Amino acid sequence: MQLQSVFDEAFRPYGKVVEGYDFGPLLQALAATPCPSGGTIYQPSEPTLEALPVFGQLRDRMYGGMPIQIGYCNGHNQKLNCLEYHRDSEVNVTADDMVLLVASLQKVREGRLDTKEVEAFLVPAGTAVELYETTLHYAPATAPGGSGFRVVVVLPRGTNTGLPQGLERVTLEDRLMTACNKWLIAHPDAPEAAQGAFVGLFGENPTVE
Repeated sequence: MQLQSVFDEAFRPYGKVVEGYDFGPLLQALAATPCPSGGTIYQPSEPTLEALPVFGQLRDRMYGGMPIQIGYCNGHNQKLNCLEYHRDSEVNVTADDMVLLVASLQKVREGRLDTKEVEAFLVPAGTAVELYETTLHYAPATAPGGSGFRVVVVLPRGTNTGLPQGLERVTLEDRLMTACNKWLIAHPDAPEAAQGAFVGLFGENPTVE
């Protein structure tokens, strides 16, 4: 898989590099969060991160005053496994070099996507990126030669928490919903598939090595 950069022109359909914020204190606080040696850990909302001044700045400027949450995703990962999307942009601020595996929501047909459509982008340590609403993504991958990653995840408040009570699944897209504001498509090899997630990715399960 060709490894590109988020600073390349090829990243423009998926998102952009975020500038104009002081993320230094946020990354310092992120360093105190756990980073498992195997697998990943995701925390939708972390009070120590949300107590920093950048929380209000991101809420008011990046999200136009919408309620937001700041959490993290830390650990080690090499495979795609799944792709998810939200009804909004997601902001990632990484403390370590990491790789984003992304694809376009517009390429999905009847809940299915060929993994040949997935592209890999290196996000250097200290970089913040916005992933657009139509960008399929999931947990980052460890950069080649890296020893894991820590990344801040900013989303509208409530995202990736419990499903709406009494959710009625009427359409195919309803079947993809696995949490609040989270629609997920799994590869048959993914652990999430064994747990009942909708299987719609076909082809090779991309690996970053």
